[in-house]
Amino acid sequence: MHRFISIVFLTLISFALHAAVVTEEIKYEVGGKEFTGFLAYDKSVKGKRPGVLVMHEWWGHDDYSRKRAKMLAKLGYTAFALDMYGTGVHAKHPDDAKKFMNAIFSDMDNTKARFRAAHDILKKHETVDASKTASLGYCMGGGLGLALARGGEELDGVIVVHGSLGTKTPAKPGDIKAKILVLNGAADPFVPAEQVAAFEKEMKAAKVDYKLFNYEGAKHSFSVKGADKKGKKFNLPLEYNKKADQDSWKQIQVFLKGIF
Repeated sequence: MHRFISIVFLTLISFALHAAVVTEEIKYEVGGKEFTGFLAYDKSVKGKRPGVLVMHEWWGHDDYSRKRAKMLAKLGYTAFALDMYGTGVHAKHPDDAKKFMNAIFSDMDNTKARFRAAHDILKKHETVDASKTASLGYCMGGGLGLALARGGEELDGVIVVHGSLGTKTPAKPGDIKAKILVLNGAADPFVPAEQVAAFEKEMKAAKVDYKLFNYEGAKHSFSVKGADKKGKKFNLPLEYNKKADQDSWKQIQVFLKGIF
């Protein structure tokens, strides 16, 4: 047994030493406006691999979404942290974040164009198998990914991490093509129990393949280290939860392996 553990440990060390994550900022244009995304992949992985779009919180494209893109790259995926607001547009106050987010959800035609432009960049990358893509969204990005899935967006999977689950237009059978994974904080006042229950009822009625994990005691932004600081600054129920963060990342890995 000790010899087996040693072999596994050495294999992991070898993998870590040979991993070569490449990152690149990519500027692109949609409707005459410039956006800046962030691509990450491991060049030591041979052949094409699935691609994952990382969708940012309501604050805007930032280091957190880039961090998750790099983590996905280390797992063997090509990840593209998209930009929904435009180059350099980042909220410093919740009022601005809410305004930016509302603009995204109030004009879904324009939003779909921005999403699809980023999706095309990912699918056309030389490392990506264009037939295998998913989205991983945090907060606003999670809610947006779910909204796009309800609209029939072509994705194999949609992952929602502490994102809104509500909708005024529930999905009907056949609407959602993607498998869905929801990782929710049970103590998140932005996603109350009634919203979670309505979501599950909707998914079952629409015959969607979904999984939901409700983390007891976890609040909004439970996967974001430093969320507490913003929570205190702006009097918002934001709080990092190490246990929920670690388990949600494990569930994300299991889900991605399952759909691909």
